[in-house]
This record gives sequence, C-alpha cells and structure tokens, in this order.
Amino acid sequence: MLESITRKLTDAVKGPLLPQNENANVNTPERLLSILAGAVITYKGLSQIGRHPLIALQEAMVGGVLLYRGATGVCPIYSRLGKDSTDTPAINITERFIVNKPKEEVYAFWRNFENLPRFMKHLSSVEEQSEDRSQWKANLPGELVKLTWNAEITREEENSYIGWQSVEGSMVDNAGKVEFSDALNGSGTELNVEISYFPPAGSLGQGIAKLLNNVFEDMIRKDVTNFKHFVEGEEYKTYVNSPSFVEKIQNTFKSK
Repeated sequence: MLESITRKLTDAVKGPLLPQNENANVNTPERLLSILAGAVITYKGLSQIGRHPLIALQEAMVGGVLLYRGATGVCPIYSRLGKDSTDTPAINITERFIVNKPKEEVYAFWRNFENLPRFMKHLSSVEEQSEDRSQWKANLPGELVKLTWNAEITREEENSYIGWQSVEGSMVDNAGKVEFSDALNGSGTELNVEISYFPPAGSLGQGIAKLLNNVFEDMIRKDVTNFKHFVEGEEYKTYVNSPSFVEKIQNTFKSK
C-alpha cells in the first residue's frame, strides 16, 4: 500500500497534478505530504484494530482527514483561520550599489545577457536568440525541476537603462531592469537593479516555487550584490580585455 502511494506521488511530481479544486486552500506539496502521512497513519491504525480498537479508530480518523485534505486540497482548519497556502508570493529584489568601472563599460557588459551567468549562480545559461530576445535557464538547488523561459527587452536607453520581461506563456514570469548612472563622487558607476520572479504556471509549479522561494530569493540577492565583487575582480578584467568581449560590444551597438 505504501509503495503504491509513493509511486503515485512520484508520478504526480513528474506528470499531471492532483485534481484541481477551485476552493482549494492547500498547495500541492502540502497535499502530497498529507496523502502520504494520511496513508501511513490510516494503515497503522487499521493494522492494530484488533488489539487497540479505540486507538486504531482515532488514528484511522486522523488519517482519513489527512487523506481528504490531500485529495481535495481543502483544509477545514485553514478555512476557519482564513489561511491559504496556495498563494505564492513573488520574489522581488532591489539593490543599489556603486562599482569602480566606467558606465559605458558596465552597461555593455550587462547588455549582453549571456554574461549574466558569469556572476549570477541562479542562472545556468542565457542564450541570446536575436537583438532583443533571449532564452534563460535557471540553476535550482538539487535540480528538482528545470526552469526555462524566453525573455525580451522591453526598454533600452544606451548606457543608461535596460528593461526586460519574460514573453507571454513562459514557464516563469520574470522581469527586471537596471539603471546606470555616473556616481556622485565622479568615480565609477551607480547601478539600481530590480529583478522579480513570479511562480511558474500551474499548481505544481507554484508548490515547488513556494518550497524553493526562500532559497531562490537568497541566491538571487547574493548574485546581484556579487556583481560588484565580480566586476572589480581579475576574472572580469581578463574577460573585458579579450577579443570576444570587444567583438560583442561592436555587435551590440553596430546598428545604433
């Protein structure tokens, strides 16, 4: 029985989700755990019905409630408390900092989105497909799920501003912008970076996003602040002096 439940949980993660319920207030991971816990408790209670009927009945009732919670996605306790765990908050990162590099150079580096995984560890790759479109792949802990989405540049002002967002129908809703300005002290560039991620489409995506939300948010925040360390380090210095970087800059602005 337990093997059957485990197999069902595995199939649910890989394929279709649990049946949807418009009144659901329990997210997918909690539903899966409720089914597993309910099956274990119910099985334990029924197995001792002859020796301890009262305890067995109580355990069976608890197991039944958990099974109902998992199967329907409705938790009566949550309903009374006004709680809804299916609502997954977006990840919003805002950072402002100064780097000791000229504005034009920093802008050119950011404008080539393929450079982002060099300092953003939450991205495994970004592949530019055209002048304003690119494909992004996330690097999630444990590779529980592979997230890929396409993005397009929504606004661009040379050496001053880059804005982008995921295209309609993407697995992940992502948006961001970077503002570049000369530092007040006349040395370096001030960056204002804003990046937002919203849960993937579908309840499984929302459930996984909720489980990873804190971890993913910490990764992104560290990645953004890591840019200062990266851009002022030796790896960056070697890269910007390479022919490939010079060529990328020329290709980026050849049509401007």
